[in-house]
Amino acid sequence: MAFAENSHSALGGAFQVNSTTQQRLENHKRRIEKRLDHERVWAPQNDPMFTGTNIHYEIAERTRGIDVGGLPAMHLLAKNTGLAKEIDARVHLLKVHLPYHESDHVLNITLNVMSGGTCLEDLELRRNNESYLDALGAQRIPDPTTAGDFCRRFAVPNVEALMVAINETRLRIWQQQPADFFAEAIVEADGTHAITNGEWGYHPLIVSLANTGEVLFLVNRSGNRPSHEGAAARFDQSLALLRRAGFRKIAFRGDTDFSQSAHLDRWDADGVSFVFGFDAMKNLVETADSLPAAAFQPMRRLPKYEVKTEPRERPDNVKERIVQERGFLNQHLLCEEVAEFEYQPTACKQPYRMVVLKKNLSIERGEDVLFADIRYFFYITNRRDLTPEQVVLAANKRCNQENLIGQLKSGVRAMRMPVDTLVSNWAYMVMAALAWNMKAWFALLLPVEGRWHERYEQERDDLLRMEFRTFLNSIIRIPAQVVRTGRKIVLRLMSWNKWLPAFFRSIGALRVRLC
Repeated sequence: MAFAENSHSALGGAFQVNSTTQQRLENHKRRIEKRLDHERVWAPQNDPMFTGTNIHYEIAERTRGIDVGGLPAMHLLAKNTGLAKEIDARVHLLKVHLPYHESDHVLNITLNVMSGGTCLEDLELRRNNESYLDALGAQRIPDPTTAGDFCRRFAVPNVEALMVAINETRLRIWQQQPADFFAEAIVEADGTHAITNGEWGYHPLIVSLANTGEVLFLVNRSGNRPSHEGAAARFDQSLALLRRAGFRKIAFRGDTDFSQSAHLDRWDADGVSFVFGFDAMKNLVETADSLPAAAFQPMRRLPKYEVKTEPRERPDNVKERIVQERGFLNQHLLCEEVAEFEYQPTACKQPYRMVVLKKNLSIERGEDVLFADIRYFFYITNRRDLTPEQVVLAANKRCNQENLIGQLKSGVRAMRMPVDTLVSNWAYMVMAALAWNMKAWFALLLPVEGRWHERYEQERDDLLRMEFRTFLNSIIRIPAQVVRTGRKIVLRLMSWNKWLPAFFRSIGALRVRLC
């Protein structure tokens, strides 16, 4: 079944912000803008701006609040997208649910990450916070020791089942996207090192969807394993998943460790396009050296961004000056050129395009030019519709996955390795990385229809590209009063930020059950 056929079918007309909420948002915005008005002319002040002195503290008797008022929306997302149900149906680790289910344990770790928690020990703060428990409708949550024991229960098939549960939920969320979302899917893979004690560590493999930044598969491996090990099988799993979703074109991308030449013929026959970096082997360098000068064309790169105001004067390059003064070895890029030739890897039965990027460098010491140097970078592809320049630019876009890996490490902290074995740490990584995926899902479910659809689409794209810490500060860390009645949990947000209109617009979509 192609999920793309019924896009937006479940969410139509479900996300109208009521007039009272809209008016309160406008009032909050107006008050903060008045306080921060940059055009206000201040007279010299006799006293500091911070004037609070008569400050008292009391314990509230009935009023309760939390600093993560956006977190219950993430819990609502997990419930109504069927994530919790999928986890309980596919991950079987507990013989008796006394009192927790598997989904309780998984979401406990994920929501701890989304609350700004950096380790399992932070769960102790959550479970002793009555307002936190009330906001999630929980009598209690697992403590850090219980959470660690849950991770240790995992075997490899259980981790695989957890990733399947997450991907089945992902399909339902993709089903709500417009038709142009399914034009092309770009899958990327890379390995990274996760250090445990400064000497030992693991070598996780991350397979992600470049379109949205979602982590499709996350595999923990021993630290001495090569970067590409197991990547081809995960590419195949991603292909099956994306075909089920209804993507019309699928492309694979990776650096030189992921050229996967033994699988290129199979992927090409299956209609998959690819651009992989290729090692600068001796025969390739010799072929590039033998190409006539006319075969190379200048490589043109667009500026990273467009200056919307007046260009600023560049500051002095202090580092460059010091390098020259102290006589350090330095290299300058003089120009870049691209060319191409046909090349058939040993493991392939047919040739493919080999695009070569030639970098002309000047090697200097101080102000003296020592010699010129040439570096070659190779890219293998079956794309015949792109120019060599476009192939290089497409391959360079894979560098954005480095930002994703950086977010998993420093933002989500999925690579902390808090337990004791490869598989148990693998399970923790998948549960922690789920927080990053839920950020992407929140953005994808944000309604973009209506009169202001262009602005709404920009907000959705900004949320997709947003760093994890910025997402927490904008959407999750909102002070809120928690009011729990017999039939509902009410969270009264007590602070304003510019993302609150989008947040309230998304609540209607999050209330719609997708399963």
